[in-house]
Amino acid sequence: MTEDSKPNGHKASANTAGSQPQVTELSARRSPHWLTLIGPGLVTACVVIGPGSITTSSKVGATHGFQLTPVVLVAVIFMMVFMQMGARVGVVSGRSPADMITESFGRWLAVLIGLATFFISASFQFGNNLGVDAAVREISRDVLSPDFRLAAEPWFDFTVVLFNALAITFLLVFKNLYRAIERLMMFFVGLMLASFALNLGFALANMTPVPELAANYERPPLLDFSLLGLVGTTFVITAAYYQCYLVQQKGWTQKDVATGMRDARVGSVIMALITLMIMCTAAAVLRGSAIGNYTEVSSQLEPLFGAWGRPLFCIGLFAAAYSSFLVNSMIGGFIMADGLGWGSQPDDKAPRLMTIAVLLIGMGVAIIVIKLDFDPVPAVVAAQAVTVLAAPLMAGVMIWLSNRKEVMGSFRNGVVMNIFAGLGFVLLLAIAVFIATQKVWPGLIELVGWS
Repeated sequence: MTEDSKPNGHKASANTAGSQPQVTELSARRSPHWLTLIGPGLVTACVVIGPGSITTSSKVGATHGFQLTPVVLVAVIFMMVFMQMGARVGVVSGRSPADMITESFGRWLAVLIGLATFFISASFQFGNNLGVDAAVREISRDVLSPDFRLAAEPWFDFTVVLFNALAITFLLVFKNLYRAIERLMMFFVGLMLASFALNLGFALANMTPVPELAANYERPPLLDFSLLGLVGTTFVITAAYYQCYLVQQKGWTQKDVATGMRDARVGSVIMALITLMIMCTAAAVLRGSAIGNYTEVSSQLEPLFGAWGRPLFCIGLFAAAYSSFLVNSMIGGFIMADGLGWGSQPDDKAPRLMTIAVLLIGMGVAIIVIKLDFDPVPAVVAAQAVTVLAAPLMAGVMIWLSNRKEVMGSFRNGVVMNIFAGLGFVLLLAIAVFIATQKVWPGLIELVGWS
């Protein structure tokens, strides 16, 4: 081996050798930059807080007030448990989940998980496209003059195409895709926190006195789809599963296990804060309001908050929709490519191409709905059916991987972690049964016209 070819490209000169201890000592005294201690959990928080989460949180707050705050906290705890398991599996094993699944069960199971995740992500992407489109249209009402907005109205139909083109460009241009995504998600998280915090401030300033407020709220039922929807939009198992990939893209290894655990907790706290701020805003000022979607939330805030309330909410909505827009498509694309054995790293072509496929499918369905007034119910029912099967399956695989001695060694789940993971699995199974019996089956009956 020549001097020039030694590890890290350093020459073994006397000067270098003599100065190396000083450099090492200086580096040891420096504490890591705080940006190196977070990242994957924050990216996961961005995909969880999307248009669906905003709509569900607003509906629950307007209907049940502050009574379901504990439900959010429970859902976040379960999400944190599975995020931590995903992070540990990623940093300790250093391998993709699909490779480990294939070794034990065969490629078929890895492909099944990949296909299910791809389909779920494409379905969510449809909602993210509609969220971006709605946010841009609502913001334009406040920042553009009526005449200019009327003249620009035909161009709003291309909003979805524009933002998908930006996302695809983002995927193709950046060589270090993870770093670019992480920095962008930090910006979007800051935007969401600021927007929804200001909205909550407006709400608390205009809140009805508590005794009168409480009298207008419905008592939450023991089992209700809105309650399960609140859990389902916070406890997102596909995002927790993707944590395995994110920690590896970050470059973390086994020595970073503690950092990965801390990062997952930070991401979970961010999810809880944003969800609770949205729910409490609706609880404070939208009691008894019938909320169908996120645009109705912004419309009802306008007379209460004046000129600034609705734009602030729509800025937060845009940040939630477009951050989820990017990461959600990557979840489907990367897990699908990994399941097929085509690679799982950002440097591989297949994950990026599969991500673009998710983007194009979501955009196509959204354009059909926007332009042709197409009924999205069949797509929603199909997505619910796939979720019923995929969510418990992915949770079970995560529990299995994080308990394998040959994979995890001394980093296997402890008793407490397994108890919470088991309870989370049972919760996902219960939600799956409820959706299958109360949503999927009735939806199929309605679609095929059975009596």
